[in-house]
Amino acid sequence: MLVAGGTGALGAAVVAALLEAGRPVTATYIVEAERERVERELAGAGELTFLAADLTDASVVARTVAAVDDLGAVVNLVGGYAGGERVHETDPATFDRMVSLNLRPLFLLAHHAMPRLLTAGGASFVGVSARAAVSPGGGAAAYSATKAAVLAFIQAIDAEYRDDGVRCNAVLPSVIDTPANRSAMPGADHDCWVLPAEIASVVAFLVSDQSAATSGAAIPVYGRA
Repeated sequence: MLVAGGTGALGAAVVAALLEAGRPVTATYIVEAERERVERELAGAGELTFLAADLTDASVVARTVAAVDDLGAVVNLVGGYAGGERVHETDPATFDRMVSLNLRPLFLLAHHAMPRLLTAGGASFVGVSARAAVSPGGGAAAYSATKAAVLAFIQAIDAEYRDDGVRCNAVLPSVIDTPANRSAMPGADHDCWVLPAEIASVVAFLVSDQSAATSGAAIPVYGRA
C-alpha cells in the first residue's frame, strides 16, 4: 500500500501501525532527515520502501503510484496549516498554498490510483481532513476551507467508487500532539490533544478487512481537545 507523506509525526505513526498489522508499505517523503529517522526507528518492523516524491507534481504522482507493486490501499497524509490571520490580512499566496498542499495531492493520488484500486478488490482510500472542516474557528479560513474540501472530495469519490469495491473514508483530527505543535503552542493543554498513534490505529482499521462495511465516513479523532 501507499502512504503519502509517511515520514512526518503522523506519517511515521501510520506506517508503524500498518507494518505491525503485517502490511507492506511504500512511504513517500520530501525531507531526507525525516526518512532517515523513520527508517532507523522502524528497522526490522516489516516490509518498508521509501520514495522521494513531490506530490503536488502530476507526473511525479503518476510515477509514484506506478512504482508501488501492491496498491490495495492509498493513505494520503500530505497537507499543511496556515493560520493566525483574518481573511483580509491573509496573502492570496497563502490560500493558494493551502489548496496546493491540502487538495492537489489528494486529487492527483485518486486520479492516478483509482484505475488500479478498481482492480484490486476490497481496496481502500483514506484522506485526512480536520475538525476545522466542520467546526471552523477564526484565523484560519484558508486551512478550514481546504480541509472542508478534502472531506467533500472524499465523500464525492466514495459516491463514485463505492459500488466498485473501493472504500473512501476521511479522518478528522483536532490538534495532533506533535513536537512542532507543542513548540508552536507551549501554553496549551497538551494532554487533551490526540496522539499520532491514536489516529494511526483508526487509519489501520480503515484499510483493513474489518472496515469492509465502512465507506464515506468522516471519523472524528479529536482526543479530548
